[in-house]
Amino acid sequence: MINYVLKKNNNQTSKTYGKYYAHPVVGEMVDLEQLAEHLASHNSPFSRGMIKGLLTDMVVCIKELLLEGKNVKIDNLAIFSIGIKNAKGGSDKEEDFTVQKNIDGVRLRARATGTLIAKSLGLDASLKRANAVTATSSSTSGSYSGTGSQDGGDERP
Repeated sequence: MINYVLKKNNNQTSKTYGKYYAHPVVGEMVDLEQLAEHLASHNSPFSRGMIKGLLTDMVVCIKELLLEGKNVKIDNLAIFSIGIKNAKGGSDKEEDFTVQKNIDGVRLRARATGTLIAKSLGLDASLKRANAVTATSSSTSGSYSGTGSQDGGDERP
């Protein structure tokens, strides 16, 4: 079940100023240890420790492959890739371009694939308006400034 809260877009420069949008509420974060335990509980012949070791190695290998300039696809989950965050304004000339001056950083990107793509996920997802929100807020509706993500939601309404 995906819980959500409604938030009002208070960004006065937005075309959707004053409109309300749903934002997902994250109930808890599952770490690698908990994921391994969950996987082991699905009648797996492998122990929680063995699964955790495999997942830990997978994370290290994915990072290594991404830093080699490769994309990594995990079927029915996501395609992981590296994105470059360019500095605003760019460089007027190719010869003036430098990493230090023109690149603000790199980002990990994940694009859903297979059964997790939006078209398929929408058929499986159950949505419910949350009665209470995490400790950061006490009501089910809030504000959205349009400048970043809220409660794990998209960066846009």
